Amino acid sequence: MFDVLVYLYENYWRPDACPDHRQLQRKLSAVGFESDEIQLALSWLDGLASSAEAKVSGQRRESLRVYTEAERELLGSDSIAFISFLESAGVLPPAMREMVVDRASAVGDTPIALDDLKVIVLMVFWSLGEEPDALILDELFVAPEDRLLH
Repeated sequence: MFDVLVYLYENYWRPDACPDHRQLQRKLSAVGFESDEIQLALSWLDGLASSAEAKVSGQRRESLRVYTEAERELLGSDSIAFISFLESAGVLPPAMREMVVDRASAVGDTPIALDDLKVIVLMVFWSLGEEPDALILDELFVAPEDRLLH
């Protein structure tokens, strides 16, 4: 499913640039994605769109998030640390954080892999028509061992 999501991010600037589900399904199938993976990704994207529409605009810029035991098991310590890093860097406001947690819970893998969580973060930005800054893109895509130290 995550390969399909990355493909959509790379090939469609915004969600509204995507064709309707039937046409998109045909295009993804023609590219070589499996039908099951396409269905999972499209269903997940529907949930993301619903989450984006319900985004809480009145939520305070700063908030404290206490994760439940189930959320800690689902996300794992690496993913929670990464979400906290993005929040402390000022690039993931509370409403977007909640979208990330919601979409991570829709995946069902426990704990979710950090690389998969990074794709979820990227798709949340994408769904809102926002482009993360270059430093955040670096965090999302460059493996720590591949980073150049200055």
